Amino acid sequence: MSRFERYLTIWVALAMGAGMAIGILFPPLVQAIAAAEVASINLVVAVLIWAMVYPMMVGVDFGAVAGVARQPKGLLVTLVVNWLIKPFTMALLAVLFFDYIFAPLISPEDAAQYTAGLILLGAAPCTAMVFVWSQLTRGDATYTLVQVSVNDLIMVIAFAPIVAFLLGITDIAVPWDTLVLATVLYVLLPLIAGLLTRRALGSGAAVEAFTSRIKPLSMIGLIATVGILFGLQGETILSRPLVIALIAVPILIQSYGIFALAYGAAFVLKVPHRIAAPCAMIGTSNFFELAVAVAISLFGLNSGAALATVVGVLVEVPVMLSLVAFANRTRGRFAES
Repeated sequence: MSRFERYLTIWVALAMGAGMAIGILFPPLVQAIAAAEVASINLVVAVLIWAMVYPMMVGVDFGAVAGVARQPKGLLVTLVVNWLIKPFTMALLAVLFFDYIFAPLISPEDAAQYTAGLILLGAAPCTAMVFVWSQLTRGDATYTLVQVSVNDLIMVIAFAPIVAFLLGITDIAVPWDTLVLATVLYVLLPLIAGLLTRRALGSGAAVEAFTSRIKPLSMIGLIATVGILFGLQGETILSRPLVIALIAVPILIQSYGIFALAYGAAFVLKVPHRIAAPCAMIGTSNFFELAVAVAISLFGLNSGAALATVVGVLVEVPVMLSLVAFANRTRGRFAES
């Protein structure tokens, strides 16, 4: 993990502060960015999201999927947690907190927006930072690649229907055309571009060198997007500072709960630690780039849904580092075969 990645929470926090300052001091600039839309897709944010997602997709080798036969139980845990449990528990927690526990503190309109943002986070399993978490837990890099690759293949098909279903049961209007367009734009097309790039580069060494060179684009895109989002949300946040803490509560409960479930299942199934740790990390971490992009596409740059996804970014890094430390301390309790 580079120094920049290690302190990602700090950079995100600084981007939040800078964005709010710009939004308050130079509102015409932020509004001009917000107005740059075509078919509900913000062009500025679309470029930034591609800067985030493309380097990750170049690193995904779908040819490695065949390697799953070595340890199918690890992949099974990942897929069950990511697609049959995690989206639904996140939706449940969001409804529980924003429709009931926090209901006296926020308006129903804001509650619906925050719920939508958390649903988007819960339905988007990690595709990039998990490689960092895997490395820090001495995970099996090849198997981690298999898990991420299979997740990406499923995401292309399952993300939009799951999000539409969960948003529907929470009584939020779902613009299907925008949701499908966002999924194609931010998942399918980057995957295709990454595959074509890998083929053009040829060797694994060339791919690794290329991804190392373009990797900073991911972080730059993320920081810039956060700055824009908080530029639009600045006045709301300053007038209601409690909102960040409220959004963080269900995210924290979901993160630690999902990790405990996946890590515990891997332990019971006697999955080796080098697979069990990344397996749990994939389920816990989120593809927040996709969640942010779709929230903006569906609800707008200055929406509560977009704000909720950005809070997910702020919370995720310290949470994941704490789970990395826990996984490393408990390594000796797992099988090593």
